[in-house]
Amino acid sequence: MRNDDGHQGPPVNKGVMISGGTQYVGNQAVGDGAQASSGAVSFQTQDPEQAARTAQLLAVVERLLEEHRTALDDPDATSRELRRLREELQEEEPQPTVLRRALHRLNEFVQPVAPLVVAVGQLAQSVQSLPGV
Repeated sequence: MRNDDGHQGPPVNKGVMISGGTQYVGNQAVGDGAQASSGAVSFQTQDPEQAARTAQLLAVVERLLEEHRTALDDPDATSRELRRLREELQEEEPQPTVLRRALHRLNEFVQPVAPLVVAVGQLAQSVQSLPGV
């Protein structure tokens, strides 16, 4: 069998297959040199239910951070970033760039610990689902 470039061998799949259940997928890019980007993101004050969910997720991340502190490369920096995120969320008008940067850095810091990666992902989803985003 010949593939797209005329060479012998199995075909190369450069696509994405998603199946089963409900999928929530952000921007994606697939293939050689692909890039994904999004427009401007703005954050507004959360409704009380969403704010409670975010506070709950912050507490979960904090608890997991303490439980898995020794598995993190830089637990102090991770704690600082979580504190920075919490403080920004308490501002009357949280700055989107500060929130994005804190979430991005927090996600990088927790990579060695799967439960923290999941919790930070849920926290990021909660923060990014603020009304008007």
